[in-house]
Amino acid sequence: MKKNKIIVYLCCFTFSLIGTIGCSQIPNNQLSTSNSASVKTELTVSAAASLKEAMEAIKPLYLEEKTNVVITYNFASSGSLQQQIEQGAPVDIFISAAAKQMDALQKKGLLLDETRQDLLKNQIVLVVPQDNTTINSFQDLTDNTYQKIALGEPESVPAGKYAQEVLTSLGIIESVQPKIVYGKDVRQVLSYVATGNTDAGIVYRTDAEISEPVKIVETASEASHSRVVYPIAVVKDSNQAEAAKELVQFLTDDQVAAIFKQYGFIPNMD
Repeated sequence: MKKNKIIVYLCCFTFSLIGTIGCSQIPNNQLSTSNSASVKTELTVSAAASLKEAMEAIKPLYLEEKTNVVITYNFASSGSLQQQIEQGAPVDIFISAAAKQMDALQKKGLLLDETRQDLLKNQIVLVVPQDNTTINSFQDLTDNTYQKIALGEPESVPAGKYAQEVLTSLGIIESVQPKIVYGKDVRQVLSYVATGNTDAGIVYRTDAEISEPVKIVETASEASHSRVVYPIAVVKDSNQAEAAKELVQFLTDDQVAAIFKQYGFIPNMD
């Protein structure tokens, strides 16, 4: 009986040893491949609020190519996003709706300078509620019939700064100043007009075209305001700089340019 127990123990030990040796002989490259496949590269893109719909449409295309990448978007006014980056927020890519915010970050050494480029262009337009038939131009805003005009906050919302330039160029800024209602970003300005809380608003063409409750009544002359550009750059403190550069490159692709056009943007290459 004792002898049989010893034989059973020996058999169990032998099988256990064989199993251990077998596991230890799995090739190292096979293990590393398995591990690398499960590691996800996470990218955070902080972009001007006016880019929301276009960027959401582009995202699936990139993830089809880069299955190991996870993209998180952060949409807000360019000024707010600038402040977040200055305060150390974990951002990989910044897309501003004006050069001002990008210039400020670049002066502070917070960007990878070689990655900066102008990605898109836009236009400034005057919008009113769909049922408004009396406001047809910027000059009409001086009429005392209209008491509220929505603009973005000029210090933090580039569209507001451009709007201010347009009104100044037309010589009507002083007469409309008491009527101005400021929004925290271009989407809030659009909302004020869409809901009838203001008589009119000045926004980007791209925002106006996706809002059914409003209509465009006039497009500002390019000579009346600074050039509306959307610069893009990789943030210097990015932990995924190479992956971020690849995404920036992708956003300049012809296929992506076609999507931006669908949303009313003008790719900088045009």
